[in-house]
Order: sequence, then structure tokens, then C-alpha cells
Amino acid sequence: MAAKAKQESSEIVIEQLKMGSVNVWVKGLSPVIYNAMSEKARQELLYPKGRKTSADKAGNLKHNPIDEYRNSVYRRLGTGPTRLTFPASAFKGAMAQAALDLPGAKKAQIGRLVWVEGDKVDLYGVPKMMMSITRSSDMNHTPDVRTRAIISEWACPVSIKFMKPNLNETMVGRLLDAGGILSGVGDFRQGKGKGNYGQFQICTEDDVKEIIKKGGLAIQDAALLKPEFYDADTEATYTWFENERKLRGN
Repeated sequence: MAAKAKQESSEIVIEQLKMGSVNVWVKGLSPVIYNAMSEKARQELLYPKGRKTSADKAGNLKHNPIDEYRNSVYRRLGTGPTRLTFPASAFKGAMAQAALDLPGAKKAQIGRLVWVEGDKVDLYGVPKMMMSITRSSDMNHTPDVRTRAIISEWACPVSIKFMKPNLNETMVGRLLDAGGILSGVGDFRQGKGKGNYGQFQICTEDDVKEIIKKGGLAIQDAALLKPEFYDADTEATYTWFENERKLRGN
């Protein structure tokens, strides 16, 4: 009799999982910096040219700021509400990263229970060109000038799915909000510890209607074709580069 009771108590009970979804808008609290790998870099990884000679370096420009600016963004081919997009996985990553700093949540668990629909999300806002000093990942951390797109005011719709009963709509919303503050998205983001770019918060569509109106497809295409400078340092650096390029005959 005792053996039978022990056998019954060891039965495994698995609850049926249900899927929930939340559709929200997020609004940038700080500028977002694009950091997509350029086509030139992808080609070099796929089919390396090898070490350049001194003659090769002298005959070719190391940088083309305008091309680097345009290639730094994730863009849609064809028509749509925006030209610019952003990896959906970045927002899932922000939520998972925030779980490290929140009681009752674990990064690996959130990574399994939550995902953002689609490969990319539409990003509204007007890109500008930013040139800044960066450090390479080599042993000497060699300094270089990197040109990227930056958007001061931005917003995007995010569709999140999650597993019930482990999570609910309120928990997912709080987790996304926390991810926007503690982690952010894009380069030099808050989650890396040094920069504070790419922070965001949940909002309604009415809160970002001006950004949607002034940062759609046509305006983004124009900004990519003829960019504005993000700051005075970028303007000064690019002006010097163009003057020097003409003097050297490149």
C-alpha cells in the first residue's frame, strides 16, 4: 500500500503553456547610434584581400565618411512606413540584460520565455551623421575615426510574445521598461556601462505622433542622401577631410 502511494506521488504534472502578446510603442530617451556592419566589412570577411602594400594604402582612401554613414544603418529594401529598421533581437536582449539587475528574474529564463516578433522593427526618426574617435580591438587599441548614423528623437513599434503562466502583460511591460533604462539599444548604449545612448521607455502612439509624422520613409531617404551633421565636431572633421582630399587629388 505504501509502495503504491509513493508511486502515485512521483507522477510528473506538466501544465499547458499558453502564449500571450503585447504590442507597444517605445520612445527614445537618449539618441540611438547605429552600428551595422558595412557591406565592405562583410565582403572582406567573406573574401579577404590580404595585407595591403604601402602603394595600396597611398592610392586608396582609408575612409569614405558618407558611405560609412549610409552603411551604418539597417534599411528596408522597397516601400514601407520607414526606410530605417532595427534588429528586433536588440529589444529582447535589453529585456534579458535587465533581468540581471531585477529581483525575481533570470537572464537565461527571460531569454527562453520572451521574444520580439519579426527580424526587424520599423524605426522612426531623422538620422544625422556623427564622426567620433573610437578604439580598435587590437592589442594596442589603435584609435580611429568612425562615421555612423545617430538619431536624437526616435520611436518604434514593438510586438512582444511571451509564455503564460510564467509571465503576464504587466510583468513584460515592466521588464521592457527596465531594459530601456538599464540596457538600451544600439552602440555605446547604457548596458555597456560607459555610454548612455539608446535608452527608451514604453509610450502610446499618441506620444510619438510627431516623430512618426516627421521621421518616415521619404524624410529618412532624404537624410541618407544628403545628411546633416550631428554636432560641431563632426562638421569640423568632415570639412577638413573634404578639403584635404581635394588637396591630395583623391
